[in-house]
Formats: sequence, C-alpha cells, structure tokens
Amino acid sequence: MIEDKTGNEDLLDIRIAGFLDTRLHEVEEAVRKAAAAEIMPRFRQLADYEVVEKNGPHDLVTVADRLAEEHLTASLTELLPGSVVVGEEAVHADPSILEALHGDAPVWIVDPVDGTRQFVHGDSGFCTLVALARRGEVLASWTFAAARDEMAVAVRGQGVVLDGRPLTQAPAETGAPLEVATSHPDFTTDDQKRALLGLRTEGVAPRPCGSAGLEYLAIAKGELDAVAFSWENAWDHAAGLLLVTETGGGHLTVAGEPFRIEGGNALPFTAGRDAATVERVIGLLRAEA
Repeated sequence: MIEDKTGNEDLLDIRIAGFLDTRLHEVEEAVRKAAAAEIMPRFRQLADYEVVEKNGPHDLVTVADRLAEEHLTASLTELLPGSVVVGEEAVHADPSILEALHGDAPVWIVDPVDGTRQFVHGDSGFCTLVALARRGEVLASWTFAAARDEMAVAVRGQGVVLDGRPLTQAPAETGAPLEVATSHPDFTTDDQKRALLGLRTEGVAPRPCGSAGLEYLAIAKGELDAVAFSWENAWDHAAGLLLVTETGGGHLTVAGEPFRIEGGNALPFTAGRDAATVERVIGLLRAEA
C-alpha cells in the first residue's frame, strides 16, 4: 500500500486522484514501450519453442506474454509507488497474487497479450490490456492494439479517448440483428453452454469471440452490441468493462448483479452497449440456464 503516515484513507484516495489527473500519458507511454520492446518484434516471428500450451490448444502463452508482463510490472509500479500488479502470467505461476484484488493498495491488472492465439497465428486481432483498480473499482484502463496502432484510454466518470479523440458510441442500426460475441466452447461448462444456447434465437446473431479486450472496444465503438462470457479472469475484463460503461453501456451476471472483478460471479455474464441490450441478453441467458 502507498505509505500514508497519517493513517487517513482519504489521503490515499486523493493521491490516486492526483495520479489520474496528471500521469495518464505516462501510463500510455509505458504500455506502448512494453509492446514495442517485447511484443511487436516477435509478431509473426515466433519460433515453435516460444509458444506453450497452458490449458489446452486455445490457451497459449508465448515469450512475448511473459516478457511484456515483466516490463509492465516494473514500469507501472515505478510510476505509482506502493501499487501492486495482478498479471495473467504471474497469477498462472502463483494464484495467491489474486488476493491483491481484495486489498487496499492500488492494483494494476495486466494482460500483456490478450488474444494470444491470434498473435501466434499472425493475426492483428490482439491487444495489451492494463487497468488501475482499488477495492474492486476500476478507475482507469488502457487498451492498446499494437498491430493496429489503436489506443483507447478510459477514466471513470470522464469517458473514453480513442487515439486522442473523445469516443462517442454510434447508435444501433434499427432492425438489425443483435450481434453478440460469445465464449469459446472450450471455456464453458455444460450449464454455461445451455445458457449460451439462449442466444440462438430470432433477432440475435451470436458468434465466437476473439480477443476479449477488442470485443469490448468494439462495443464502445458501436461495432458490436454485446458480449456473453463464461469466465471471469480480471485481466480479460477489467479494462474493457470500463470502456463499455464509460460509453453508456453496462454489464450484468445471470444473477442480475454487476460483474465483480474480484471474482465470485454467477456465470455467464453480459456487457452491452446500453441497458436495454444488457437486459435482453441476460434474459435470454437466464431462459436456458
């Protein structure tokens, strides 16, 4: 935790607010530098031995994931002394690191390469995700699609900036089917598969998801209506959920509660472009759950 000799939690909140007011650009630069140093030089250049399966053929890790996370861990904690990092690869090695999400210290939630499968296959559909959270509340997030040179920054209560310009979600197309990106079957239980079958109905067009971070960005840009996901890893969702809420959307689990980045959610859950979309999708998921 950031040292606070007065013992006043309000002072810690003020320090974090000051960080968000003055140093957002430094976090963006840190994300860009990590991608430039560790990810992009390996894009379409990976050797077979640099790719490993973690939990099956759809859950891969590469040397770029590991080195980019190490790079970000060093730079982000230096920017905000007393902060801690919950990164995908560190948690894979030591699950107890997740406990930091329940603590008082500010937490950087990091997915160094979201969409590793796409990255391995030479597809540009991957991104780096960073979110800053405290006590379960996401305060800011950075979504960087390095191969597309696209950066989205969201700050709670202040909206989203995409490539330096405020992002305003486009209105939904009247009469168009509801497009929903859904979990890959390898990451769903039998009960969750049944729930997701509720989306196979008239007026809804479900499709398998790619990089979760880029699917959330697509919602924020008005290019996708919703997602329906059956896993709750904070590094996959924290950054994107802030993008969605800051552009007028929302999220709910099948229990009717907002998704919690600390875990313990009833699954599947949805995030959508607006309240009506969220309610419609969650209603379809509940019908089959």
